[in-house]
Amino acid sequence: MDSESKVLVAGNRGLVGSAIVRNLIVKGYKNIYSAPRTHFDLRDQNDVEKYFEVNRPEYVFLAAAKVGGIKANNDYPAQFIRDNLQIQTNVIDAAYRHGVKKLVFLGSSCIYPKFATQPITEDQLMTGPLEPTNDAYAIAKIAGIRMCQAYYQQYGFRAISLMPTNLYGPDDNFNLENSHVLPALIRRFHEAKETNSPYVECWGDGSAMREFLYVDDLAEACYTCMKNYNSPDIINIGTGIDVTIKQLTGMIGDIVGYTGEIVWDTLKPNGTPKKVLNVDRIKSLGWEPKINLEKGIKLTYEWYKKNEKNS
Repeated sequence: MDSESKVLVAGNRGLVGSAIVRNLIVKGYKNIYSAPRTHFDLRDQNDVEKYFEVNRPEYVFLAAAKVGGIKANNDYPAQFIRDNLQIQTNVIDAAYRHGVKKLVFLGSSCIYPKFATQPITEDQLMTGPLEPTNDAYAIAKIAGIRMCQAYYQQYGFRAISLMPTNLYGPDDNFNLENSHVLPALIRRFHEAKETNSPYVECWGDGSAMREFLYVDDLAEACYTCMKNYNSPDIINIGTGIDVTIKQLTGMIGDIVGYTGEIVWDTLKPNGTPKKVLNVDRIKSLGWEPKINLEKGIKLTYEWYKKNEKNS
């Protein structure tokens, strides 16, 4: 892949896709393609077929997906498994049949068992039961991994699968009904500060431990793997460092400048108790995350304030 290559970033308007586009532009890539929702529905096989037939991309970053936090996954499992299976099946198959040279598939760390040994190594996939609150999404992503491996095995199609940890950054979803924990907390603390609310309510008891990666660091990892990783085996992308949700809320509260109380709703689920990835494999390719959590939250909060009405 070079600066003249035709590169499709599927899901270019989302958190991950927009970061990949930013990364490619900085590196001088001139032929970056998207499949805008207004014209193409990636869940529709005919739309995807038409797109690849007309545009003939040479490389594909498959970042398009239906994503959401613990509440959305728990409330809408049918949409999460259906939409993601449709998107990835259509794009992976069309990419192979239309001569794409390489495809990067974005999975998720939720593919691993709920009680996986920490830090989680890639070989723990399919070794235990999943977290029930997001198993529909996880199963769809596991199917995408296996599809990439099957096309690699049977057809020699270079499709690789990356498993990022929890992501955040510019262009994130801050909708309180379906967003992930970090952007949801940023919005809650910001609104509580603006309205002088005496407290912010958070789910669970704050003991769950999570790892967070700034999305532009993920974009660099995607680029590194597109250039240098050629194995059908999955590869983790993360920091290897986790914090409790209670520590995260304290950090966000300090950055936002909120001085009220934090109230924990212990009737709500914590989710997986601990989830941090082993990232030895990606680091062996020379990649390292550059943005630590505190700096990343500050950057994300500044972006949110500037884009509050649209985010």
